[in-house]
Amino acid sequence: MQMVLKQIERLGEYVLWHINELGGLALFLMGAIRGIFRRPFRFAAFLNEIRFIGANSFVVIFFTAAFTGMVLGVQGYYTLSQFGSEGLLGSAVALSLIRELGPVLTALMVTGRAGSAMCAELGIMRITQQVDALECMAIDPYRFLITPKFLATIVAVPLLTLIFDVVGIFGGYFSGVILLGVNPGAFFSGMEQSVANQDINLGIIKSFFFAFIIVWICAGKGFLLYRARVGFGSGSVSRVTTRAVVLSSITVLIWDYLITALLL
Repeated sequence: MQMVLKQIERLGEYVLWHINELGGLALFLMGAIRGIFRRPFRFAAFLNEIRFIGANSFVVIFFTAAFTGMVLGVQGYYTLSQFGSEGLLGSAVALSLIRELGPVLTALMVTGRAGSAMCAELGIMRITQQVDALECMAIDPYRFLITPKFLATIVAVPLLTLIFDVVGIFGGYFSGVILLGVNPGAFFSGMEQSVANQDINLGIIKSFFFAFIIVWICAGKGFLLYRARVGFGSGSVSRVTTRAVVLSSITVLIWDYLITALLL
């Protein structure tokens, strides 16, 4: 009986801790949104974050998109060739990238490259009491630290998604048309006939949602390091960063399904 009560107590403590953490993230989100409307706006910091999150992620996005498109081209060709429908390869590649793989893989790459760095940066600032120093100087840490990252992520991720889609389609063209001999006119004609505005809008909507998830979780976890129950030393930053990346990636995949189910 004592063991059962102990397990129930641990379960209650676990649930209460997660509720407390969720409440902290909700308050963090409110502070980040409030910081958008506070002046002066740090435009130079915003551009710097755009460079870090967007421009510096271009190489990894480019190669991920190119090889994803090439794999789709090869796999799609051998699947469609069994039914004599190689001409539909452009349609299959474009729809797969625009609806699903473009937004999802872009979000996962940005989470791994920029989201982890964002979380670690804010976590280090928290344990070295730089955030406390800002508050002591009557500087709003949300406006100073979070708002530029928040807005830059919302802007950069959809743009990176569009780049991913275009590069991925040309990767599918390279493997399907140049290497495997699919008719180039059929490739682009099938893509033009099958891709509708609804598909493009779905991919853009997903990218905005995923950008919001990335910056909310990664920046929030680093900023609220003291709530994470991982200690307060240098090792705590690596542990909370790992948690942030894992949680962001899982949340992106969950919301991918929910948005697809609701909007299709």
